[in-house]
Amino acid sequence: MPILIVIAGVALLLILMMRFKIHCFIALILVALFVGLLQGMSIVGVLNSVKSGVGGTLSNLALIMGFGAMLGKLLGDCGGAQRIAMTLVNKFGEKNIQWAVAITGFIVGFALFFEVGIILLMPLVITLALTLRVSILYVGIPMAAAISVTHCFLPPHPGPTAIANLFYADMGLTLIYGVMIAIPTVIISGPLFARLPYLKKINPEIHMGFANREFSEQEMPGFGISVFTALIPVILMALRAVFEMVLPKGNAILPYAEFFGDPVIATLIAALVALYTFGFNRGKTVAEITASIESSAKLIAMMLLIIGAGGAFKQVLIDSGVKDYIASIMHAFSFSPLLLAWLIAVSLRLALGSATVTALTTGGIVFPLIEATGVSPELMVLAVGSGSVFFSHVNDPGFWMIKEYFNLTVGETLKSWSVLETVISVCGLLGCLAINMFI
Repeated sequence: MPILIVIAGVALLLILMMRFKIHCFIALILVALFVGLLQGMSIVGVLNSVKSGVGGTLSNLALIMGFGAMLGKLLGDCGGAQRIAMTLVNKFGEKNIQWAVAITGFIVGFALFFEVGIILLMPLVITLALTLRVSILYVGIPMAAAISVTHCFLPPHPGPTAIANLFYADMGLTLIYGVMIAIPTVIISGPLFARLPYLKKINPEIHMGFANREFSEQEMPGFGISVFTALIPVILMALRAVFEMVLPKGNAILPYAEFFGDPVIATLIAALVALYTFGFNRGKTVAEITASIESSAKLIAMMLLIIGAGGAFKQVLIDSGVKDYIASIMHAFSFSPLLLAWLIAVSLRLALGSATVTALTTGGIVFPLIEATGVSPELMVLAVGSGSVFFSHVNDPGFWMIKEYFNLTVGETLKSWSVLETVISVCGLLGCLAINMFI
């Protein structure tokens, strides 16, 4: 029975990763082969499915992630992230410092991966906590919440971009829906959540070892050019989606909107602009710029392999007939596919830990629901993304990163970060269900 085979495959994935500590990339490939063979595919057939799944998933995703990583690395290496942060902090003032930090995390989060964003903004958080004499969580939670939200909801981040690619979802529309959900989610999980009374009692000693380099005024680019360059992919993809919604088919502007709003071209343009605004215009040499670009590749190399393995798993489910079987079952149920996708992602998140692996595994399983139910693939991307961040705990690398950077105990991390991720997850699901009522 196909469903039992899929369950067995997921169980094998858990055993390989949790019991035998096998890297998720290898584990996903082994599970894809396992499921395909149990489904009756030939040895050659399942191998071809794995190859085509990896190739098809990474065909344009590698370019998007590559250009996006270059943009983010150049932004951080020139002091652009620090410029954005300090300008907003100065504008908002001490009383509204949480909102300033949340907006900073949201803007910077568009261009930077989660881990990189946390690393770059921690010096700011530490400085603010010391200056204002408040708990590091008071200013740190709004920052972490904003970066986490962009990480799980908004292209061109790897998770939502990869799932949108798996689901054949429109990237621009995914971005627009994602922003609609992300803004209220950041407000609730950031400044509002950080003010809960029980969090005020958690006041760890600040870890000064993470107060790394600060850029001088002369080294940093201007605020406007920093924000504009970081948001170029977002602007271009959003414009494309808007033009496609408001302009009739055949309009002469549409081909240009589709070209410049394509995620590959949008991130390429942003990377090229960043070479000037964050590189040559800041007096950097060719060697320094090249070093930033080359080091950015290290940020995404393993992530690309993991995403490719997730694509292999999805392709095996399609080629082996599991997709059609699941689709036929869904015709007999009225259960919300968005809620079902979220619940599957939540279950895998609690077991696997990694949000990216959770999202990709869930994507392979729930992909048939889109065709069977007619649900918006863009909302399915966001529902899976929401479920993939539910209650981060000890099997999630991000859990330990937050624990160490904020100098928390395990219990304090569970009370703050784990609950924060759960709030983001639930808000994301509610946002998807709300939007689904009007489309």
